[in-house]
Amino acid sequence: MTEAIRLAKRVAAQLVCSRSQAEQYIEGGWVRVNGTVVEEPHFRAQDRDQVEIDAHANLMALTPVTILLHKPADEAAPLHLVSRATHWAQDPAEMNVLKRHFVKLAPCMSLEQAASGLVVFTQDFRVERKLTQDAHLVEIELTVEVTGEVSPAQLQRLMRADESRPGLQVKASVNSSNEQMSKLRLAIKGGHLGLAARLCDAAGLQIQTMKRIRIGRVPMTQLPVGQWRYLMPHELF
Repeated sequence: MTEAIRLAKRVAAQLVCSRSQAEQYIEGGWVRVNGTVVEEPHFRAQDRDQVEIDAHANLMALTPVTILLHKPADEAAPLHLVSRATHWAQDPAEMNVLKRHFVKLAPCMSLEQAASGLVVFTQDFRVERKLTQDAHLVEIELTVEVTGEVSPAQLQRLMRADESRPGLQVKASVNSSNEQMSKLRLAIKGGHLGLAARLCDAAGLQIQTMKRIRIGRVPMTQLPVGQWRYLMPHELF
């Protein structure tokens, strides 16, 4: 019997390319063994195995990805929610979900454990830098439900937060309000983790729920709770 060889070596021979290029084709999801996509270059292929390379195989598609997750409330470490099973079926990116997309994901723009909403994981150093080093330049938007009605004085107190910290900008508006509950929209630039809760507390407002619905120019839109999608090429924070 002929000894099995690494799939990368087999692909390199078929395509007459380097071993490293063959590994990229495999990791890109372009290679099937007996009709099944195999993403591991070290996979051992037998002589009798049928190895096929997709006719549309393109190494240019091997770019770092950014993942947008709708974090559920009371979830402390949401990275474990990013998997094939939780990928949004209606993701407009229409990308093939690959194992390599779950490797070396850096968390950006953390969110309070009690809050729900948009969080970001990325392999792209440019996105990571934007949402960490330049986070003070990125505006976030939240919806906050608080107990009871919100008075004009309380609303003004929320928006005067910039007096306490240079560069901090807070815009607040009331979406709806009644004796039981009010829904606010907060847009904050130059903030930090926990700031929204502190501002509401300082204004005498008791938070019921908090959800982050936008980071920079990227909204969460219809992304279901606990699911994720890819950042589209035209979307910029």
